[in-house]
Amino acid sequence: MTNSNPWDADWDVSEPLARALIFRQFPRLSSMPIKLIGCGWDNVVFRVGDEYVFRFPRRNVAVALIKKEGVLLPMLAAFLTIPYPKPVFYGEPTNDYPFPFLGYTYVPGTFPKGLTDEQRASSAVALATFLKRLHAFPSQCARENGIEHDHRNLLDIAQRKEKMQTFLSTLAVHIPAEDRDVIANYLGQVVIDRLSPREVLLHGDLHVKNMLVDEAGQISGIIDWGDLNVGHPGADVNVAYSFLPPQARQSFFHTYGEVDEETKILARMMAVYIPMLLWMQAIDHNDEIVAEEARMTIRRALAGE
Repeated sequence: MTNSNPWDADWDVSEPLARALIFRQFPRLSSMPIKLIGCGWDNVVFRVGDEYVFRFPRRNVAVALIKKEGVLLPMLAAFLTIPYPKPVFYGEPTNDYPFPFLGYTYVPGTFPKGLTDEQRASSAVALATFLKRLHAFPSQCARENGIEHDHRNLLDIAQRKEKMQTFLSTLAVHIPAEDRDVIANYLGQVVIDRLSPREVLLHGDLHVKNMLVDEAGQISGIIDWGDLNVGHPGADVNVAYSFLPPQARQSFFHTYGEVDEETKILARMMAVYIPMLLWMQAIDHNDEIVAEEARMTIRRALAGE
């Protein structure tokens, strides 16, 4: 099939196909019900019984990402302070489906949509502690196990700003002028072209669709680790701007540790960049809930210091 958007699939994974692949390779699961629970850019996700989820790459680029997860996620157990999916079942390619796939422990929770500022603020210390520990993982060990370095070229701020201006041109005809102006004004204030290199192990893709909260609205899980890479901590610190309201950021940085100005620049940029992508996808899919969440995320990211 021809892809016109980065979220379009190279390979469709139906529920019957997933069922056949899982039960054939892991017969002890064959008595469990299977249910489609999500479809992201890179993977289709099925719940298997009460304990497991299986992710199947739907884009060619996702194959290497899921292999990375299978290798590195087990190594993070001693470091991570928020629940995350642990690989248990390693599926092999077949004639019916040419990619490897993974089965993980199920992490309960819902996506953090529509939370109050108070609910968001209640997770400031938990998020900061989680990132402090993740970023303490030996980056050399990650590199030795095949984890890429800055695969999205995050140090090049000028290039990312250019991409965001292109995104804004696409969004402009769909969004209120007030929102367009807020983003345009922000981009006009970004004057740095490139960041100094920093190397920590990153989740790499922290946003509303990869974070889970419990019934009280507190962070209860971090999912989708396909963008694991070694790079600048600002990529993950984006949650201080995208997820947390301005009044909770001081608490976050007190726990995580003070960061330099360049880290804050990249963090805020990614806190706007990622929801711009989600907003475009939501418009393409007529998903008003995600569109509004993306809009509010950008507003929150650009509020305060």
